[in-house]
Amino acid sequence: MEENKKRLIVIDSNSVIHRAFHALPVLSRKNGEQVNAVYGFLLVFFKALKDFHPDFIAAAFDYPAPTFRSKIYKEYKAKRPPAPKELYQQIPRVKYFLEALGVSFFEKEGFEGDDIIGTIARLAPKKQVLPKMETIILSGDMDALQLVDDNTKIYVLRKGVKDIVLYDEDSVREKFGGLKPKQVLDFKSLRGDPSDNIPGVNGIGEKTAKGLLLKFGSLENIYEEIENNSAKARGLKPKLKETLLRYKEQAFISKELAKIEKNVPIDFDLKKCGWQGFDRRKVKNLLEEFEFFSLSKRLSGIGENLRLW
Repeated sequence: MEENKKRLIVIDSNSVIHRAFHALPVLSRKNGEQVNAVYGFLLVFFKALKDFHPDFIAAAFDYPAPTFRSKIYKEYKAKRPPAPKELYQQIPRVKYFLEALGVSFFEKEGFEGDDIIGTIARLAPKKQVLPKMETIILSGDMDALQLVDDNTKIYVLRKGVKDIVLYDEDSVREKFGGLKPKQVLDFKSLRGDPSDNIPGVNGIGEKTAKGLLLKFGSLENIYEEIENNSAKARGLKPKLKETLLRYKEQAFISKELAKIEKNVPIDFDLKKCGWQGFDRRKVKNLLEEFEFFSLSKRLSGIGENLRLW
């Protein structure tokens, strides 16, 4: 790590909770309360603390209400089945642990956790007194890859809760066949995303979407070149060009849906997210109250030797 460079971890809490819930077998306390998502979340969180030794930590949560995206496209996420109540019941427990661990968390009506993350990633370097800040986004899915840049990386759960990969600009280009992180949004606009019911352009798959972006650079440039009948555009197959024009509006709606908002009106103070450890006795007792005895043993070394900001 570079001298004087501070590190912020931003947690995509809902995605990590969902991943933990589905990856781990049912785990219940003696009172019958299901806590596998809480356990998995803490397992991932403790690993991130040991791996990155953050100076600042913030957690983002989805607000349990429709977002602005549903106003743009009423079918957004409409095909996604509701999560089991046993999952939702564990979210307040995760917040309870975050409070005990001294972690600030944010949510905002009308926005998703990704939008909170995008906003914090934009604001944090501006609020840092030192010139350099590295942001690590801890997530359970790939949606935040569009935020990767020189100072922002994504620490994403690839499989289960133990196989975790750190994506920087080079690894994003490798994963997407040469596309830059900022082109991941355009890729999703063309390809669509069935998990969120983002339509994309009908009939365009991954290979075609990548090829178009490698050739034209962005969604906007694709349509500008077609409308100007440039030499590049004339090189497209007529059927592909016809498809792109037919679904132009749908492509740009998809981009609005997939784009992470970076201007959520939240009261963000970087100093208040400064992480200076936690009350070990309190957290140890809390872990044992939840019967997380193996996690209690892992507290040793976590949060020690902090680089106090």
